[in-house]
Amino acid sequence: MSTNTVSAAVSSPAGEELPWNKKPVSPAKIAGTVIGYLAMIVVSAFVLLPFFWMFLSSLKPNNEVYAIPIKWFPSVWHWENYIAIWTKSDMTTWLLNTIFFAVIVTLLQVFTGSFAAYGFSKIPFRGRTTLFLIYIATMAVPWQAYMIPQFKLVSAVGLSDTRWSIILLQAFGAFGVFMMKQFYDTIPEDLSEAGRLDGLSEFGIYWRIMLPLSGPSLAALAIITFTNTWNDYMGPLIYLRSQKLYTIQLGLKLFISQYNADFAMIMTGSVLSVLPILIVFLIGQKQFIAGIATSGMKG
Repeated sequence: MSTNTVSAAVSSPAGEELPWNKKPVSPAKIAGTVIGYLAMIVVSAFVLLPFFWMFLSSLKPNNEVYAIPIKWFPSVWHWENYIAIWTKSDMTTWLLNTIFFAVIVTLLQVFTGSFAAYGFSKIPFRGRTTLFLIYIATMAVPWQAYMIPQFKLVSAVGLSDTRWSIILLQAFGAFGVFMMKQFYDTIPEDLSEAGRLDGLSEFGIYWRIMLPLSGPSLAALAIITFTNTWNDYMGPLIYLRSQKLYTIQLGLKLFISQYNADFAMIMTGSVLSVLPILIVFLIGQKQFIAGIATSGMKG
């Protein structure tokens, strides 16, 4: 061995660059890793397979959608289904209404949830813990338990069959408060105290200090709220009766009743209803995962 080789081996910290110093990986660990990846692939395929079939069915001739045995790929690819559905239905109105409700409700829930969570987390007041527990306990009450009284109340004030009926009823959510409070509890109290010493109001502390630090949690809450609002069926079904206010879920139900034998077109509408949610999640998946992780930590 030459002098240069010996010098390089001696100068390397703890010999970490030397291949013979690496610990061998046990066969059991390799087998466990392979089994883990195979299990994840199987589960992913099980989850994604229905969506894959739905997309392929939207491109099939109508008589091949429910053919037995299952014919996965269409004999003729009918891409024109994605153009024809816009002329056969009021898809534009349904999508615009759903986007409107989803965006407005998401913005309101992100603001109200984070603002209330700041109060419960950083502003000491008498009965704070008790009030928070009572508010969070409302998540355990199923909506069906107070659905009828809520409908009577909304109808009494003249908001039934209006956009306000959906917006106001979903603008506040206990889940968002709970989730954001979990994150705010991880932020040191020294930041809030420093803001008060600098003369900031509580709203100023919330707006200038807390919100810039809570991007991932806000993104996670926004994605969850957007998805729930987009997929909501019972709320619009109960409160919206005018077809000009129909969301994509109500619109598809109406479309199915009119074209109950046009299975390929029904699958086309279903794909269009799922596509925006997929796009939103793909765009914000990193923030969503980071937000879920940080909101579960304790300070």
